[in-house]
Amino acid sequence: MKPWRLFLTLLAAVTLLGSSGPDERQVTNPKSIQSATNPGAKAIPIDELFFTRNVGGPSWSPDGAEIVFTTNLTGRDNLWKVSASGGWPIQLSQSDDREYGAVWSPDGKAIVYSSDLGGQEYFDLFAIPGTGGETVNLTRTKDISETGGNFSPDGSTLAISYKPKTSPTPDIALLDWRTHAVRNLTAEKAKDQLWGFVAWSPDGKSIYANRTFVGFTDSAVYRVDVASGQRENLTPHQGQVLYFASSLSADGRTLLVTSNEKGGFNNVALLDVATKKLTWVTDTKWDASAGNFAPQGGKFTFVINEDGRTDAYLANRDSGQPEKIAFPAGLTFPDGNPTPFSPAGDRLLMSHQSAKRPADLWIYDLESRKARQLTYSAIAGLDPANIPQSELVHYKTFDGKVISAFVWVPFNLQRDGSNPGIVLPHGGPTGQTVDYFNREVAALASRGYVCIAPNVRGSTGYGMDFQRANHQDLGGGDLQDEVHAARFLVDTGYVDAKKIGITGGSYGGYMTLMAIGKTPDVWAAAVEEYGIINWFTMLQHEDPLLQEYEKSLLGDPVKDRKVYEDASPIQYLPHAKAPLLVLQGDNDIRVPKEEAEQVVATLKAAGGIVEAHYYPNEGHGFSKRENQIDAIQRTIAWFDRYLKNPPH
Repeated sequence: MKPWRLFLTLLAAVTLLGSSGPDERQVTNPKSIQSATNPGAKAIPIDELFFTRNVGGPSWSPDGAEIVFTTNLTGRDNLWKVSASGGWPIQLSQSDDREYGAVWSPDGKAIVYSSDLGGQEYFDLFAIPGTGGETVNLTRTKDISETGGNFSPDGSTLAISYKPKTSPTPDIALLDWRTHAVRNLTAEKAKDQLWGFVAWSPDGKSIYANRTFVGFTDSAVYRVDVASGQRENLTPHQGQVLYFASSLSADGRTLLVTSNEKGGFNNVALLDVATKKLTWVTDTKWDASAGNFAPQGGKFTFVINEDGRTDAYLANRDSGQPEKIAFPAGLTFPDGNPTPFSPAGDRLLMSHQSAKRPADLWIYDLESRKARQLTYSAIAGLDPANIPQSELVHYKTFDGKVISAFVWVPFNLQRDGSNPGIVLPHGGPTGQTVDYFNREVAALASRGYVCIAPNVRGSTGYGMDFQRANHQDLGGGDLQDEVHAARFLVDTGYVDAKKIGITGGSYGGYMTLMAIGKTPDVWAAAVEEYGIINWFTMLQHEDPLLQEYEKSLLGDPVKDRKVYEDASPIQYLPHAKAPLLVLQGDNDIRVPKEEAEQVVATLKAAGGIVEAHYYPNEGHGFSKRENQIDAIQRTIAWFDRYLKNPPH
């Protein structure tokens, strides 16, 4: 194609995909929120929600005939495989621990995957025959975490992520497929930089990789020589700008890149490897992210996250306007390791879910433009009609910023201000609540709780300025955004201001602690999962990588001591009035058990109501089905006791 014609087609894509953004959000009238009528509605059985499986992490076999993926069909995240034409999946591996990141060897004889022990996140790499059989531990390193299996073109070497327990830096290492010997390739010296593999060059002599600041405000794309480790920056820039490569074209000429160079908003671009020039594919203020190139030709995928719901697109490097891949509203994206494209390039593996339907894998035929469901994860009795629908709302917070949130209203409620409500802060804080199949929310909303999950300042998905708006102010403006979410619930007319709870995990757990301590009169009950109480003790006990992440948010713990003190719930928690339930994994290296123990001790000393439950063989989040069920049952019982039937 002639250069001018390529420019025009890309300009058309920009026009198509650059029509809106966060600035155009309109504030929602709380009274417009409705409780739908459903005579058949009832509390959804917990078992139906949690025996509905998780499905993800698929990988095509080299011949395109089979797909390996991770599912918790047995209550554990193990490897299964299924024919690409459909049918009952076959279990490949059995372990009490989670297994993920499966990828086939180029000859199809083996599948490589990662697994840790008891949720402690020090992963080893394993291999299992593609037909099933005995597993082999390829790394056997107790204090080094190895993940990712990215085979070189000739199949002789694996590029892996390599992080010693005592190091803050994930590096890229090379594992010899025959001897299992490992060599650290990037050997990063800076404590605040992370390396992530992107692709091998077609000749296997170079690796393309991302080098990212731990605070996720700056990154660059590099080409690294495999023999010498010499690196070349392909996206040199001044200041903090994100450049993330995700895929290399089959001819090795072009990298597919996500960058926020355009005004701080993530957009998709094509990076010419030889000239280092970017050609933009999108121009939007919504969150666009690059996907993968097809194994032949110039086709590629990308995704646009518009306010917590995603759509997938198919484009061509050399011609044509991007086309949307047709799926219902929700979360839709191409999914596959190392690529969602089939080896022949004629099919795409897709993941799709929504508030009413759990995630499943689909196969999208590129010629017919039709999708076929491959996995069926929902329990038969789980009727989508009986799951309250998510509703996207917007409200203004204390300083005029517009906050996006998802709201779930139970069926058949009276607008009489008598119902309980729950605010659900997300983790991160560099994260986002999206419109996914949320088992916990479905359990709560179907039992009469009006739920709201806000994307407060510090969230991703709304540009870098918004992401950085809570810098050195954790538990400040973002907490007020949560408080205004509670006010939105009351303003709907459905919720009693004296019956509002709050619950979250990780940073959501931290926010829960800050909320009940710093704004004690807003909350009537709380459940926190693995939340931070003291940023200073976190620095002493957490993984070194998380220490650097913490510093990127709060600053230097010596120079900025007051920032750390003001952001630590421990100084506010004695003022809490809400009864608190604490849920924690014993092996958590992100938010160690010591944090939960401090929460309990602090509240007991202050005369507060607090209970705690600890889960052995769990880390940051609960992966074992029986523990997931136990946690939601305890949560519901706690809120029932203190919100629905408060003691007098």
